[in-house]
Amino acid sequence: MEQIELPNKLYFRIGEVAKIVGVKPYVLRYWETEFPVLKPGKTPSRHRLYRRRDVETLLEIKHLLYEEGFTIAGAKKKLKESEKATVTPPATAVPQQGEKVEYRQVLQTVREELRALHQLLSKKPR
Repeated sequence: MEQIELPNKLYFRIGEVAKIVGVKPYVLRYWETEFPVLKPGKTPSRHRLYRRRDVETLLEIKHLLYEEGFTIAGAKKKLKESEKATVTPPATAVPQQGEKVEYRQVLQTVREELRALHQLLSKKPR
């Protein structure tokens, strides 16, 4: 699969995602109905906000459908299998004895994400 460099952003609008993935916005909206793993957030004005993880998933879906030749059902199954294989424990898991947790780093990351989201949501609609 071709590696695409994503801009260093937390959230993307549908037009940006369509350009990155290389499909029309209506295709992205259709894929949202077919793939339950895709759940973009919405602003108060109902604009979609895709997270970086959503964009990566969309790129994988495009690869499966367009390059690997999977059907929608086959791509769903493949995504579900790969999701099971890469399940990670939640960030709130209790650390093991002797394991060091960098709470400051976790809080800094959350703070940055909240600021970016606030900035996106506080922009006036055009």
